[in-house]
Amino acid sequence: MESIVTLLIISALSMALIRLLALPLRLLAKLVIHSGCGFLCLWLLNTVSAFTGVYLPVNAATVFIAGFLGIPGIGVIALLEIPN
Repeated sequence: MESIVTLLIISALSMALIRLLALPLRLLAKLVIHSGCGFLCLWLLNTVSAFTGVYLPVNAATVFIAGFLGIPGIGVIALLEIPN
């Protein structure tokens, strides 16, 4: 009987630990997906830059901003690229 209780306690602690470790992995996966979408938006904007005249650099900072903020983030990046 004691071995069953010990096994249940160990399995409950293991499940709690797995759940705690899964949260950062979910956040990391969400960040990767949003950054990929930001990269795709910047790439599409740069492919039509011959027609629009707007070219935005594609680097880690702009990809994260575009992924995190979306279309308004791309607008902010475009405003920052306007020469004075």
